[in-house]
Amino acid sequence: MDWKTLQALLSGVNKYSTAFGRIWLSVVFVFRVLVYVVAAERVWGDEQKDFDCNTRQPGCTNVCFDHFFPVSHIRLWALQLIFVTCPSLLVIMHVAYREDREKKNREKNGENCPKLYSNTGKKHGGLWWTYLLSLFFKLIIEILFLYLLHKMWDSFDLPRLVKCSKVDPCPNTVDCYIARPTEKRVFTYFMVGASSICIVLTVCEIFYLIFKRVVRRAQKWRKSTKRSVSYSKASTCRCHLKTEEKDNKSQTRCVA
Repeated sequence: MDWKTLQALLSGVNKYSTAFGRIWLSVVFVFRVLVYVVAAERVWGDEQKDFDCNTRQPGCTNVCFDHFFPVSHIRLWALQLIFVTCPSLLVIMHVAYREDREKKNREKNGENCPKLYSNTGKKHGGLWWTYLLSLFFKLIIEILFLYLLHKMWDSFDLPRLVKCSKVDPCPNTVDCYIARPTEKRVFTYFMVGASSICIVLTVCEIFYLIFKRVVRRAQKWRKSTKRSVSYSKASTCRCHLKTEEKDNKSQTRCVA
């Protein structure tokens, strides 16, 4: 898996992200991708080879390992990192679409033509919705993978001893031992904690975007109401002056 290519693609998201998004990306690459590449892969490299069971029944050890580890932690985390970073590419694709439209507009109407967007990377209009949608995708994916991790092994804890019973071709109940369970438990808690931090950052960013948009709309509404009030006052003053002029003219006619 080429993590450098993924990092190069997602590094462009920093230009369009909020402060929470930049922190989220730093946590993903420092505390998840680097830990995964440097340490976690090596810790889980011997999980099937050193999965030891107290039986010599052919195929029993493999069946018991598949029963307790239907999907390896390390492969599940790899899928999680890929899926959780893919929604950020939606933002890059939307910005690229805006830049392409801007380029075609200049080619068609000349270099001095008015721009379609004041800033192609500014989160207004459709790009704001794309960014918000990508955050919801990230949140759903993070929660889904945490649920799968908890559901497959009943908890995030890895026991030293697992009992394999009623699984063919194992005779009766077979005791099996996981290789380096304490070390794997520590890395599991660490990755779950990092994923939880990313969930909190994503929720904060969603509320931040919505709050900022509501404040902006409220400011526009106040400005529009002030303009309408000032316009109505000016119109009433003009009408009052016209009525006064008419009254003055009628009075002068009566005097004459």
